[in-house]
Amino acid sequence: MSRLSIVEGDITRLQVDAIVNAANSSLLGGGGVDGAIHRAAGPGLLAECRRLGGCPTGEARLTGGYSLPARHVIHTVGPVYKDGESGEPELLRSCYRESLRLASEAGLESVAFPCISTGVYGYPKSAACQEAITAVNQWLSAHALPRSIIFCCYGSHDAGLYRMQLTRFA
Repeated sequence: MSRLSIVEGDITRLQVDAIVNAANSSLLGGGGVDGAIHRAAGPGLLAECRRLGGCPTGEARLTGGYSLPARHVIHTVGPVYKDGESGEPELLRSCYRESLRLASEAGLESVAFPCISTGVYGYPKSAACQEAITAVNQWLSAHALPRSIIFCCYGSHDAGLYRMQLTRFA
């Protein structure tokens, strides 16, 4: 549990090896966290993302951080929530696993995640939080890197959900 923490705030201001972007499949920016990360990183991020050619749901891509305090951005595309029985939980867990795999392969020590798929993609926050913490804890039980994982929540309600869910693993 010492490898996990929860912070409230703006993910674009965190000084970590990588922040995770809750991206759309084009990787070319959008609203919410995605738009904020692209704005804060500057035009270099968009140029690199154009060269990647997109990203399917449940997968992840690694780029530089450009003008962000974070050295890298890991872009992952979460599922659009339909009914919870159309593969959404598996795809959401895959977002976390694939992001952590890229971080580990790159030797990154610290990674910060936003609440993936809970904005315009409509994933219920409590269910998304449970999938996130479950996937990350499974990863940590079998891997040394990253050493520090932060769940960065924009508001106190989301942070409370994560804190409550973490008590299941204490």
